[in-house]
Amino acid sequence: MSGHETLPVAVLGGGPVGLITALGLVHHGIPVVVFEEDETLSMDTKAGTVLTRTVEVLHRYDAADSVLRASLRIDEIGDLDRATGTARQSVLTGTLAGDTRYPFVINIPQHHLEPVLRARLEELAPGVLHMRHRMVDFVQHDDHVELVLETPDGEQRVPVRYLLACDGGRSQTREKLGIAVEGLTLDQRAMLVDLEVDLDVKNPRDYPYLAYFGDPDEWMILVRQPHCWRFLYPLEPGRPEPDRAELVAKAKRFIGDVDGLRVLGTNIYQVHHRVAEKWRDGRVFLMGDAAHLITPMWALGLNTGVLDASNLPWRLAWVLRGWADESLLDGYEREQAPIAIRGSGEMAEAARAYMDRRNDGVAAMAGGGWGVAITRTLLGVRLDVQDAGEWSMIATGDVPPAVRAGERLPDVQLFGAAGGPVHVHDLCADSFVALYFTDARRNPQLPADDEPGLQRFVVSRWDAPLDSGLRDRALFDPGERATNRIGVAADAVVLLRPDGHVAAIAPFDPSDASKDPVADLYARTIHPEPVSEGVPT
Repeated sequence: MSGHETLPVAVLGGGPVGLITALGLVHHGIPVVVFEEDETLSMDTKAGTVLTRTVEVLHRYDAADSVLRASLRIDEIGDLDRATGTARQSVLTGTLAGDTRYPFVINIPQHHLEPVLRARLEELAPGVLHMRHRMVDFVQHDDHVELVLETPDGEQRVPVRYLLACDGGRSQTREKLGIAVEGLTLDQRAMLVDLEVDLDVKNPRDYPYLAYFGDPDEWMILVRQPHCWRFLYPLEPGRPEPDRAELVAKAKRFIGDVDGLRVLGTNIYQVHHRVAEKWRDGRVFLMGDAAHLITPMWALGLNTGVLDASNLPWRLAWVLRGWADESLLDGYEREQAPIAIRGSGEMAEAARAYMDRRNDGVAAMAGGGWGVAITRTLLGVRLDVQDAGEWSMIATGDVPPAVRAGERLPDVQLFGAAGGPVHVHDLCADSFVALYFTDARRNPQLPADDEPGLQRFVVSRWDAPLDSGLRDRALFDPGERATNRIGVAADAVVLLRPDGHVAAIAPFDPSDASKDPVADLYARTIHPEPVSEGVPT
């Protein structure tokens, strides 16, 4: 064994995507080191809403509780016409109580989120984050990457197994690799304003704590942060930055005359829809804004980046443990790029047009139904797990359909051998899991769990008898609530990935373990055929 096999994976960038990626690597037991070039974490007024899928990722990485303690939980996303004050039907996330433990979104400004993530990372992996470490160069080798860093102690050369570039929209890593960025930057900018004002008691307003005010001339997004109210609205090309008096007047046009209004902070930023032409070069991966800059409508900017942080760490874990081929890493770009390019990017642009009331193209994504809520929380993302071009971000209807390969499995509750509740996402947090939906009374035959990184369980409304030999491998589903929500047929097996997405669904013969399909499905998943380079469309 060469010394390079014990090197850490490097994360470049201490923003939310970099910190969550590092937490993911720690969760999977991968040595990690994080390099941030600045002396302190960002204090800029930035992204403020974290969607449900991101909260689930944080839970998987043992950081959700810390973030929730610092956040404001929201179960309603409002949609209003600014000119008339008329409320359209809100998105009601409480309809997702059967799909997730977190049937809400949360509001927390990025400059509050980053310190919480940093503190949790320090608790779980002390000393891995290094501030004032700026990467100035890197050299790739067959089995490692050598980083050249400017540090407070002078130049250092640091060997790492892989380099995960979470270094933002102006990524130096991407530039050094010569990777082009395609897309556009809009002339229209976004103005973000944090205001101190009491809209709960002294000046009571009944706006949802996350509300979108649409208008062809002057739309606005209102966000109740834990410590203040946040306004976001478009700033037309050529318009100078408003002064404080203008910002106060602007806010009052939306919320009416109020007492005690004070501007706390502002930020103006460009609106992008730009994507790197490829996300991997050898042992270097682009993630978050380094790979894709998305218009921050419907909170799709930061939260799309967290989808990257959900997808790549488990792949690296399987490769570094020797369980999977290097080609498993190709699936990261293949699955995430369509979501960023044609999913989040196009959805965000359509949402902006809807806010301008230029079209009703996303009107179906407003309202209180299940499909709207599952889409707006990013729980409805379907990944192209079988390389067949089958992916989506939009779910429709008021009744959940049967789950398909590539979709996130609902985090249904079952009951384990010890009698207590078990959530399916906890079962697969660091493992592939095969769920065999069958009749436990008939003594179904399961192969032994001989493959590393794979567990098998019977799921049945019949509790496994103590003399069945299945007791420790059976999950009790009273009333078949989980079975019915998933929509799987009898004698079918669902293969679940560590990120909670379904790798495959197949029939099986419960009477003959030798015909079990899971071993082949698992092998094909972790030993895929290498794919050609380039961003899928």
